[in-house]
Amino acid sequence: MNISLAYEELLQYYSREQILQNESMKNHTSFRIGGKADLLVIPSSADQIRKTVTICRDMNIPVMIMGNGSNLLVRDSGIRGVVIKIADGMKEITVEKENIKAQAGALLSAVSSEALRHRLIGMEFASGIPGTIGGAVIMNAGAYDGEMKDVVEGALVMDEYGQEVSLSKGDLEFGYRTSSLQKKFYVVLEVTISLKSGDYEKSKAKIADFARRRREKQPLSYPSAGSVFKRPPGYYAGQLIQDCGLKGMRIGDAQISELHSGFIINLGNATAKDVIKLINIVRERVIEKFNVEMHPEIRIVGDE
Repeated sequence: MNISLAYEELLQYYSREQILQNESMKNHTSFRIGGKADLLVIPSSADQIRKTVTICRDMNIPVMIMGNGSNLLVRDSGIRGVVIKIADGMKEITVEKENIKAQAGALLSAVSSEALRHRLIGMEFASGIPGTIGGAVIMNAGAYDGEMKDVVEGALVMDEYGQEVSLSKGDLEFGYRTSSLQKKFYVVLEVTISLKSGDYEKSKAKIADFARRRREKQPLSYPSAGSVFKRPPGYYAGQLIQDCGLKGMRIGDAQISELHSGFIINLGNATAKDVIKLINIVRERVIEKFNVEMHPEIRIVGDE
């Protein structure tokens, strides 16, 4: 794997500011945790993504796709190969009647705000989710009374050969915190959302209510990756963790939040190793006490 050669090749299509070598992933995740990526590129067009995917395929270099890193834990050894970060460079949002087209790097909060501005209802649940629309579709993100499958009409993606493919809602095979995009290499380029016209004031009040609930119940003042575990059928993850007496448990600077046990927070210098130890303890204790299997909702990536 010749990263130096890949860097030189990519420089033909990117500015130097768009390609970062040996880049600390702490700078690109909401957890503020993670080792270095060999190369991290921040594209501003589908063509740049196509060139990256093609070059890496031809040179047998692994590729990882990320959004703004709000649901990501990068291991301390970092990531070998090339990371494609689809964020600020691709965040255009356009509204046509009751449809919104958003590039994959657009923040969910921005899409929700744009929906409100155009008096469209259905995206209120996404107003406080700190992720990009591309990442949200991949994991069928949701909160409170909604999830992406309720509003997504389809997505434009790119496959490993650089070909663009339009996927319908049915093709996306949405499930609880999952979609078909997790099973195959696809880069989300654009998402189409279908909403309905509605009452502006009611929609605004709903967004304000969700924001208030988040402030009261979630540890927003510390770096985290949101809810660590998927909700087990019939249970609440945070309640199970609390009932095991694990609230506030700490390993290094990683701590199970005292405000919401479903969150693990970074008190300052937590490592991925610290977080993974806590995750494993939670899984062991919950299965011992309740015989319930806990599955991480966050994505754990990088070299073991």
